[in-house]
Amino acid sequence: MFRSLSLILIICFSNHVWAEKIKVAVASNFMVPMKAIASEFEKETGHKVVLSFGSSGKIFAQIRYGAPFQLFFSADQAKPIALQQAGNVVAESRFTYAIGTLVLWSTNLGLSELSQDVLVSEAYNKLALANPKLAPYGTAAAQVLDNLKLGDDVKKVYGENIAQTFQYVLTGNADLGFVAKSQLIALGQKSKNAGWEVPQHLHSPIKQDVVLLRRGENSVAAKAFLKYVKSDKIQKMIESYGYQTSSTTEIKN
Repeated sequence: MFRSLSLILIICFSNHVWAEKIKVAVASNFMVPMKAIASEFEKETGHKVVLSFGSSGKIFAQIRYGAPFQLFFSADQAKPIALQQAGNVVAESRFTYAIGTLVLWSTNLGLSELSQDVLVSEAYNKLALANPKLAPYGTAAAQVLDNLKLGDDVKKVYGENIAQTFQYVLTGNADLGFVAKSQLIALGQKSKNAGWEVPQHLHSPIKQDVVLLRRGENSVAAKAFLKYVKSDKIQKMIESYGYQTSSTTEIKN
């Protein structure tokens, strides 16, 4: 009995010693699925994941100025590539973890049947979109407006990130807006008043890349988390939130 108790204490002590705390920066559009992924990872490994959410642009700037993140889940490819070129990323760690879907959405019953025609008609007061200078979903939204020749004519309100943009529409501060499909699924709007999924030909693909930053180069937990995100279980979880992954489409970096 004494030997068994000693073995249990050794195992518990070992788990405590080897458990790590990692700091992970995540684009706002991926907030809900990331919280679920991190929770599962913590249960299965004993590691602790500290999450920070924001626009990809702001996170990028924070990393360049020395923010202590070990992993960066961006809402685009450009910022991870730029960090890679600047020497802030562990070689060959970058991969596309999700491809987002842009949706035109409204809580206004008069606009419940959303379409390109509604957008072009300009029969609304304010259109919300994320700041294109900071958020990739905002960049995609701006491309849609440009392709439909609406860039200068529409009265727009900008969110700092896609989460703030979503709140503008949800609270009615904007009649309609460009949000992420994953946000609607998290809200329970998958089928009811789900909005208009913007065709891919109107904007560049929203490929979202993750990178292992130099601060995480020697972190067992950070590397394990990257591997965990690639697992079939987590890939299916990501898909359930309205994203595409490597298992649903061919992804090229």
